[in-house]
Amino acid sequence: MNRYRGRVAHEPQQLPAVHEAWLPREHSLHRPRHGGRQLTALISAIVFFTTPALLWVFGARPAEIENRHLASFPSIGDGWAFFTSLPGWATDQLTFRGAAIDAADWVSRTFFGETPPRDQAGTTETGPLPGSPPPTQTQGETDQPTTSGPLDQAGYRQVIEGRNGWLYFGYDAEAKCSPVRMLSDTLERMGRLRTMIEASGRKFVWVVAPDKSTMVPENLPSSYPGRECHRAAEAPTWQQIDAAGAVDLRPALTAEARRVNRPVYPSNDTHWTDEGSLAMTRAVAEAVQPGITATWQSKQIGTYTVAADLPPLLGKKADKTNVLYDLRPDGIVDRAGQTITDIETPSYRFASPMSSTVNQKTLFYGDSFTKASSRYLAAGFANLTMLAYFTPKTSRDQAIGMFVNSDVIVLETVERNVSSGQLPFLTDEFLTALQAQLQQHPIR
Repeated sequence: MNRYRGRVAHEPQQLPAVHEAWLPREHSLHRPRHGGRQLTALISAIVFFTTPALLWVFGARPAEIENRHLASFPSIGDGWAFFTSLPGWATDQLTFRGAAIDAADWVSRTFFGETPPRDQAGTTETGPLPGSPPPTQTQGETDQPTTSGPLDQAGYRQVIEGRNGWLYFGYDAEAKCSPVRMLSDTLERMGRLRTMIEASGRKFVWVVAPDKSTMVPENLPSSYPGRECHRAAEAPTWQQIDAAGAVDLRPALTAEARRVNRPVYPSNDTHWTDEGSLAMTRAVAEAVQPGITATWQSKQIGTYTVAADLPPLLGKKADKTNVLYDLRPDGIVDRAGQTITDIETPSYRFASPMSSTVNQKTLFYGDSFTKASSRYLAAGFANLTMLAYFTPKTSRDQAIGMFVNSDVIVLETVERNVSSGQLPFLTDEFLTALQAQLQQHPIR
């Protein structure tokens, strides 16, 4: 009997088979029901994810209001990433997103005197146009000296909002204040690149496109993150760039601005107007073959309107209107072509040689300023290849092959990329591989 009682005493106590929400509140396993909240969350999720599809059925279409393509529907094959990617897709498909952003911007400016704090977690995307550097740290400022625009982790702005409605790309300032490579190192590597190209018998031209903040500083605000180091570094930067033998476009751009009686940069875009494109085309052609542009003539033939690249960084949309020109190298025949929309893979342009065009095989290895100028480059260079140096679509070996297959190498870099050292072709790996190929394929 005693053994029986001892065995019963050690058997675990059996709990009633009830839901934990039905247990007494003082019980340690009691859990309250959340049915109402769960139902609300479920309904909200269904509405959020199905609204884009329903709006699509009734003809509503989302628009790209940021400087990127809309997120595509995730693939089931992505595994768990399918679920984590759904919110981004659903957000992009909301047709009223632009209106919501505008409303938030109005409320923030009207009642709080500042723009809504979008993108304060930092920026990892590319610049305004393909070919620009990743603005890992950028800046901005308002019409008045209050700050606005997306902040990044270092306190810089993607966009600097200046006076009179002018916008500037914030990376102009951040590049000089927090470079990833010192300017002296960048220029030393550029010198190595020049030496190896010229030693192979090829012509080398390096042209630097000035930042908008360099050419039109009068509309910068009186205060913005990095202002002091940005302005202080400008003159020394250009002194060193000039000493390194680059083609300095500042005088030509200043002359064009006087001629047309306005800046040659739009107020809401980081790239120059067609006057700047023509100025670079002429300057580079002269550097390759002095006197070649003596017969060149251009005249205005119209205007065109396209989307500006800086407003999307503020969650807005706006256009810019530029003057369109022809370009007649012989003074008679217009050779200007269509603007190239993609130079992430080699883009070739061929035309009949003329005594007033550069007829050697020319590689324009550049960034978005090369793309913006492509219409006029194709007029002045009869055998032209354009390729962006910021692109994952062309391998290092393919890019080096373009160097080897060219007689003239034109390297175009925007000022901010030089200031920051964001030039992928100046790595030791690229320079070593390029030198080996150039030595194997010299031009005699």
